[in-house]
Amino acid sequence: MMLKEKALEMGPLESMFPVASSKILDFLSTFKEWDYSVSDIAKYSGISFKTALVEIKKLEKQGVVVQTRIVGKATMYKLNLKSRQGYHIDRLIFEIASRRIKEEISRQENLKVKNVVLKVKPRRKNILK
Repeated sequence: MMLKEKALEMGPLESMFPVASSKILDFLSTFKEWDYSVSDIAKYSGISFKTALVEIKKLEKQGVVVQTRIVGKATMYKLNLKSRQGYHIDRLIFEIASRRIKEEISRQENLKVKNVVLKVKPRRKNILK
């Protein structure tokens, strides 16, 4: 279920592994300074609440996601950078994003070079006078 409010068009991990847990991890890694409710994680990851709840519980059991506090009835979660798994997943997401950025810069530079070459191409002189 793709929602309009998804925070990332397609996150680094999601681009390689297009599943709900990748969407959640991309979101939590990108916005790791704050904690989020399951409802917010679902909304900003572009998945249903039920799927987010199931995946968050799995990720929590693995130590990748951790509960931070309770606000009203909402339990807040964030990426657990203190766990080895959480730390390495965060690094993997960063590396994939860096590679994608470098590839895009290279692609843009190649387009600029092709455009310059096409513009500089000399015109033929009219031989018939």
